[in-house]
Amino acid sequence: MHPSSMKVKPGRIAPGAFGHTRGTVKRNYAVMPPEGIMDSYLPRWERTVVRFQAAPQLGARFAQAVLEIAEGGGTREAFSDELERLLYVLEGSVELTVEGIASRLDPEGYVYLPPNAKFSVRNIGPGEARVLGIKKPYVSIGLPPPDLIISKRNDLEKINHNGTEGRTWEHLLPYGDMRFDMELNILSFAPGTHFPDVETHIMEHGLYMLEGQGMYLLDQDWHEVWKDDFIWMGPFCPQLFYPTGWETSAYLLYKDVNRDVSFG
Repeated sequence: MHPSSMKVKPGRIAPGAFGHTRGTVKRNYAVMPPEGIMDSYLPRWERTVVRFQAAPQLGARFAQAVLEIAEGGGTREAFSDELERLLYVLEGSVELTVEGIASRLDPEGYVYLPPNAKFSVRNIGPGEARVLGIKKPYVSIGLPPPDLIISKRNDLEKINHNGTEGRTWEHLLPYGDMRFDMELNILSFAPGTHFPDVETHIMEHGLYMLEGQGMYLLDQDWHEVWKDDFIWMGPFCPQLFYPTGWETSAYLLYKDVNRDVSFG
């Protein structure tokens, strides 16, 4: 029996090697299993636990968190700011209101909120809702701002960009639209497939495992990852993934794109 499978009395800590973790934080990457990410609470949210995965304090130029919204919880009131956001529902159901218009988001539903969009979120389902949130300052280059997008994963086309058998991309935002300064994609890997090369490029990444498991090469280190794990990859961090196990693996991937280098 695995130590984590042993039943213990309420209030007691399960046996095991105390202080052991799969998580690591290094100069140009971090691996964070969900069990080690502590809770935060924010003034604009009620009955909501916020578990930050990435933030500028880590070295990232974006912020990412899982919002654990209790039944009836959510934003205290509608608000807006200069950040752009993606909200992706992992579990449960929420009511999203943008500029006074309400929509229901169920699991795998999502919204892209352009800068200054006034919005609110409320858990309308029984039990807890879990929502993945990504936010960052929008980098304008003089084009019209991006549009509001409300959609769901089931409506996205599965695209194979490079002909590698067993790999697909699902684009949550319009691919190649220069108004957007980021991509948000779901990459899926059938058992037995993998990256054709170790990638090293300028884009920063935030990766959330949606399904399955696998091995991830980050810099010179291999890490085993599975559902609900988070990875931050800084610019130019060497990276490669291959799935393990019997089922398809998939992750939601943020990266910054469509903008020239900054010298500021």
